[in-house]
Amino acid sequence: MNPFSEILNGKNPNRPPVWFMRQAGRILPEYQQLRLKYSFKQLMETPQLACDVTLMPVNLLDTDAAILFSDILVIPQALGLDLEFTDKGPVFQTPLLKHSHPENALNPQPEKLEHIYQAIDLIISQKSEDIPLIGFCGGPLTVLLYMLEGLGTKSDFRNAERFIINNQKATEKIVDTVTAITIEYARQQIRHGADCFRLFESNCGNIPYSIYNQIFLPSVKKVCAAVRALNRKFFYFAKGIGAGISTITPDVCDYISIDWQTDIYTARKLLHKEIEIEGNFDPRILLSSENQIETELQKYKPFAEENPKWIFNLGHGVLPDTPFENAKFFVKKAKEIFTR
Repeated sequence: MNPFSEILNGKNPNRPPVWFMRQAGRILPEYQQLRLKYSFKQLMETPQLACDVTLMPVNLLDTDAAILFSDILVIPQALGLDLEFTDKGPVFQTPLLKHSHPENALNPQPEKLEHIYQAIDLIISQKSEDIPLIGFCGGPLTVLLYMLEGLGTKSDFRNAERFIINNQKATEKIVDTVTAITIEYARQQIRHGADCFRLFESNCGNIPYSIYNQIFLPSVKKVCAAVRALNRKFFYFAKGIGAGISTITPDVCDYISIDWQTDIYTARKLLHKEIEIEGNFDPRILLSSENQIETELQKYKPFAEENPKWIFNLGHGVLPDTPFENAKFFVKKAKEIFTR
């Protein structure tokens, strides 16, 4: 059985599963060829194209799981924000901070997510049965930062951060709305065939953890509960959480992805014993030589032996200038080194 599927079924595989965050696209030559013909928006919103891109890394890199090709900002679209996906990134015509009362400016339109469920139907019909499909969404803080600031890049959320810190009641109201549609989004992905579900909180470290814990973590717990109610495992990536990992309890997630900034052994000591670990490999190392990649992989072998349910992944997304051959070598060599 596929090692990722074994883990999802509560078994200990003979090696950790291997996959990448942001594996569908970026570094794949076949994806770049598609981008010469189609915009990112067209690839994402055309079900068959989204299906094709989702399955590319499984076929080309031999990863152990496919992850849905989509974007975390489909949720703002489904909440009525005027958002366009351009070649330079997402552009919000009227971000929430342009409204006098941002908490009252949302207009849920869940029908805007239908093309994603159609893509999942195609993926399920066309993928190998032994390859699990990972469904996902953006975390409540990460999505809200974009919604408030309206940025097309990740460089600066200072106005959004200021709003969250100074307007916590209004923030809680927006988060409630985001959470409700996120739960329905997760449920529909699973009903259409996703084998597990993950939440990407890529900006967890942007605000004081005490505020994150108070306002945003309850939202994560609600999404987790909805996913588990459908008998699926819930994965949580909280980049920049740091020592906050010690407060994460089993009602938050089944797995937590460890970013590359945190020592994996320290994370294991701080984390609740019932929560499993994923990730941690520094994506920048994939820019180096094969010898260096192999040297760094070897450092994880003791951890793999001590933690039979560990899933091997990067500590963030694969970098866009990563050589394709390095990524392919990484997958092949990791499977060799970690096989028990």
